[in-house]
Amino acid sequence: MFNRNVGIILLIALAAGLGLLAAQKVFAPKAPSGQPATEAITFYPQPRPLPDFNLAQSDGTRLIPGELKGHWTLVFLGFTFCPDVCPTSLLDLAQAQKQWEAVPETLRPRVLFVSVDPERDSATRLGEYVHAFHKDTLAATGDVPSLEKFATSLGLVFQKVPGRTFDENPEDYTMEHSATLAVLDAEGRLAGIIRPPFNAPAIARDLQKLTEKSAP
Repeated sequence: MFNRNVGIILLIALAAGLGLLAAQKVFAPKAPSGQPATEAITFYPQPRPLPDFNLAQSDGTRLIPGELKGHWTLVFLGFTFCPDVCPTSLLDLAQAQKQWEAVPETLRPRVLFVSVDPERDSATRLGEYVHAFHKDTLAATGDVPSLEKFATSLGLVFQKVPGRTFDENPEDYTMEHSATLAVLDAEGRLAGIIRPPFNAPAIARDLQKLTEKSAP
């Protein structure tokens, strides 16, 4: 009887496992028609054009919609005082960026770090921060209304969270923000997302394939 019960339990577990595997294959996100299959990116059914935006880049130039065309771009919200999520994510992305260095600069995928802490993140500080991870990383920020509009268009959010001594010390606060990466296609449209934890080799392969597919 004991062996029979064990056998029944094993058969049930096997059936459940096969059912889960089948469900994963049926319901797993698929790339839109014409796009290569990807490992890390979850695509939207259709790319979404972004509303106009105008942010300040760390090099003193303006970040406007035309600046994001011609390259696949990963957009990440953060701030330079971020204790863990931001540096960890930028380290992961830097590994992917190293794999793209062989791609011509005119086509190379890009990483854009958008600071949601304009009070503390000056252009100089922002540039030094991101370039410590990888020289090609772009960085931008803006006033809060502009940042909120830009983040919302990507399906991302952020908010300022005062600390216990904020009333006496206005710099005692942190920024909570989405950790998801927004994926922009070579037309500057929102094409999909990458959820953490990040797999740098998979991200590198995905963006390499997408760049080759969209190259003129």
